[in-house]
Amino acid sequence: MLALGWYGMRRAKTREDYLVAGRNLGPGFYLGTMAATVLGGAATIGTVRLGYVHGISGFWLCASLGFGIMGISLFLAKPLLKLKIYTVTQVLERRYNPTARHASAAIMLVYALMIGATSTIAIGTVMQVLFGLPFWVSVLIGGGIVVAYSTIGGMWSLTLTDIVQFLIMTVGIVFILMPMTLSDAGGWDALVAKLPASYFSLTAIGWDTIITYFLIYFFGIFIGQDIWQRVFTARTETVAKVSGTAAGVYCVLYGLAGAVIGMAAKVVLPDLDNVNNAFATIVDTTLPDGIRGLVVAAALAALMSTASAGLLAASTTAAQDLWPLLGGNADDDGDAHKNRLFTLLLGVVVLGIALVVSDVISALTLAYNLLVGGMLIPLLGAIYWKRASTAGAIASMLLGSLTACVFMFLDGLDANTPIYYSLAVGAVSFVVISLMSRSASGSIELA
Repeated sequence: MLALGWYGMRRAKTREDYLVAGRNLGPGFYLGTMAATVLGGAATIGTVRLGYVHGISGFWLCASLGFGIMGISLFLAKPLLKLKIYTVTQVLERRYNPTARHASAAIMLVYALMIGATSTIAIGTVMQVLFGLPFWVSVLIGGGIVVAYSTIGGMWSLTLTDIVQFLIMTVGIVFILMPMTLSDAGGWDALVAKLPASYFSLTAIGWDTIITYFLIYFFGIFIGQDIWQRVFTARTETVAKVSGTAAGVYCVLYGLAGAVIGMAAKVVLPDLDNVNNAFATIVDTTLPDGIRGLVVAAALAALMSTASAGLLAASTTAAQDLWPLLGGNADDDGDAHKNRLFTLLLGVVVLGIALVVSDVISALTLAYNLLVGGMLIPLLGAIYWKRASTAGAIASMLLGSLTACVFMFLDGLDANTPIYYSLAVGAVSFVVISLMSRSASGSIELA
């Protein structure tokens, strides 16, 4: 990874090279980097746990991510490429004013930092188990490698490392772990004979959970800086549409593979004390030395790709959207040095968060609740509603984010209420205040 990062640095000479790989990625690179960005620890280790507990319906987490990638590729990629921008929040500035951009950038920065931190925590956890190191040492080594290659080469380094990580994930999880665990369980017929019928129902996980996954992850993909930044790297509209859609399909299939692994683990290891350890335990139980190392590398690859994506998204948002508030120039001389400095500094912040936050799923849920609850409504309004106003957008961001925080505190991070109520409050405040405003600037042309 470090060697690829160094090679990427040689190609990242300008700001456009550093942030969006010169807007020059072809079909293979685009598909690999998009899929690797989306499929992190939650999609890999989390889906195996869901498969262990719920059966095949555990694939819905990955499916909602995959459908989100398909949606943004088919409906938004073409117009987004025409805008020649770097961040999600620049769309809000074009529709509203700089205040809306800066307010949304603060939400986006928190989201991106938490995405980077959650994957870094997971990297530290895997390395701690693998090498018997103290957790803080594992975080600094594993996370430090991600910070290093992200800092020196930006999007080019991320793309090159993502391709290798994508290949390792595919081979390790889909072509090695799934067939070997399925074989150990006695094959598909043995799963049918030994598992409850609910394990083979696509809706056993519950409609409330499926709907929540779509609200959080499907729409989170549509407005996440880490995803938009990948869209901006496509060489052509066709690459973005076709390869992006293929990446979405891959995510759905990856989720099915993870769920099947979890189901096989339920047969092989029916009485796990902690279902969160389903992935690690089945890997340790099923695979021989050497092969086990490749699969652990696959898990680390998934985590590293997501951590680096979150870090670069955070640094891009800080440099392009928030730095001007302090008197800086987001467009100074087109050089990548300033962006490298932001990536390094925020990389240190991500490592710091990873050392003090312990619950990965809670941190990830917090990030997506804030992002979707605070930004989905104003962004959709910016694109599709001519009466939308700056006052309505800012009110929606503030009230939606605040509502998400209140209900996460009251009902817990596992509850569905934060996303439901934050979207409801954000929508009502956006519409009412926009209609009360005297003027609106017209929707952005995304067609």
